Amino acid sequence: MSTGSTSLPQGTCIGHVHLKVSDLERAIGFYSGVLGFDVTQRIGESAAFLSAGGYHHHIGLNTWHSRGGAQPAPGTTGLYHTAILLPDRPSLGAVLRRVLAANIPLEGAADHGVSEALYIRDPDGNGVELYRDRPATEWPRTADGELAMVNGPLDLEALLEAEKGMDL
Repeated sequence: MSTGSTSLPQGTCIGHVHLKVSDLERAIGFYSGVLGFDVTQRIGESAAFLSAGGYHHHIGLNTWHSRGGAQPAPGTTGLYHTAILLPDRPSLGAVLRRVLAANIPLEGAADHGVSEALYIRDPDGNGVELYRDRPATEWPRTADGELAMVNGPLDLEALLEAEKGMDL
């Protein structure tokens, strides 16, 4: 049955990501202990659900078909990364500080004009983007008004400085 429109309504968003992991405790240590998500529910030793801000879950983790499994081989298909949108620049700076303190290597850091982003890997090799959006009024545009995203360097020291203004 066709309604005439193939577009999803405004307000549609990705509700959560559910990841197969090889070691549940290690994954919880990363997503909760380093990134700061709260564990909202556990299913024994096989699954956990984590959230930010009291939502039921933004991230599901399970070992149902992957306990002790290997990371996906390079050159295969699969999830490129999960993008975690933080509310503001100080929050992104605070997460950067925790990532660095946990000795998690940055795979990249970029200023995209519309956003500032950090790229890391979780313990199972899944890509994770941590980012904050700029207000739409600040997005770079062409002379014709088209979006003109960029891939420039991100000043990590300035990002860490932005965290200092946060109310903790």
